Amino acid sequence: MSELVEARDLEYTYAGTGESALRGVTLTVREGTFVAILGRNGSGKSTFAKQLNVLITPSGGSARVMGMDTRDPANTMAIRQAVGLVFQNPDNQIVATVVEEDVAFGPENLGVPQPELRARVDGALDAVNMREYARKAPHMLSGGQKQRVAIAGALAMRPKLLALDEATAMLDPDGRREVMDTVRALIRDHGMTVVWITHSMEEAIAADEVVVISDGEAIMRGTPREVFSQTEKLSGLGLAAPQAAKVAALLAESGALEARDVLTVEELADAVYDAYCRR
Repeated sequence: MSELVEARDLEYTYAGTGESALRGVTLTVREGTFVAILGRNGSGKSTFAKQLNVLITPSGGSARVMGMDTRDPANTMAIRQAVGLVFQNPDNQIVATVVEEDVAFGPENLGVPQPELRARVDGALDAVNMREYARKAPHMLSGGQKQRVAIAGALAMRPKLLALDEATAMLDPDGRREVMDTVRALIRDHGMTVVWITHSMEEAIAADEVVVISDGEAIMRGTPREVFSQTEKLSGLGLAAPQAAKVAALLAESGALEARDVLTVEELADAVYDAYCRR
């Protein structure tokens, strides 16, 4: 499995303020994986996301996408086509007055000819289950639907990797569920590589790998079960483990339960049942 993203000792300092947002981050993203990058506000995770799409470039170290150095201007266009980036506010990403025109905006500007453009738009809308809204006005859609249109716009560029930076932060529970279901379907049905930037532990449970960034450094890395079982360490980083994991840890500390590597309510219920109802 090839590495789509390779960051080595990656640093970034904001000009003017001198603030270090990334301090020697080293991590890779392999093709076909779902990687969740977690951190509280100001941790540096969004700065990392911007590196993926060459919105900013390293102050130190290196970032390579599909083997291309992000600091080489000759690679910028190819990298931006390879990495679709979706931000938290869909209203800031929608540029057209009709859904299908908005989805077509990126590839059309690249000179993609008809009928390929039509096929890309239809395929992207199908992938996010928004084909029936193709002729609708974006401002008439819900927040979750708008974010799915934004994702479709990224998919129409035929990216190798989809990066979502706090893409559910401004949505209500229904909208968050819509977007998460869409991303899961893209991974399951299309083999999409996804980098999910979030501060929500629950959203990261489905990831193949979790990276925790704190004060610009990658502090923890592992499967969701490996990372979320370390509830005390996460608390020290200003992050709360999923509720089920926290309850399991408290029960284990009191001697009421042996299982600590619990992620979901269903797993917690099974652990309690096994401990007390099968004796």
